[in-house]
Amino acid sequence: MPTRSLSIDGKAWRVFPSGYITLNEHDEFGLLFIAGTGSHREVRVTRYSPVGTRSREQALAEMPDDEVRRLFSQSQPSDTSPEAGYAP
Repeated sequence: MPTRSLSIDGKAWRVFPSGYITLNEHDEFGLLFIAGTGSHREVRVTRYSPVGTRSREQALAEMPDDEVRRLFSQSQPSDTSPEAGYAP
């Protein structure tokens, strides 16, 4: 699975598809943002819909950094997301 790296507000984040998809598998995909390691690891989650291509890996690889940053600004903490293992 492809991983992108970029700096957001001075922090290094790794970005990759979560593997989680909505019921309509060609609709939205989960996207994980991970910074740090171990007990200092921060995970944020958002969803996105690829434009043009239906491969989530290819869509993420082709996405401009500004668009990835926009998705980050819409992300939520992982402790509320099924993509990161949350279960009610």
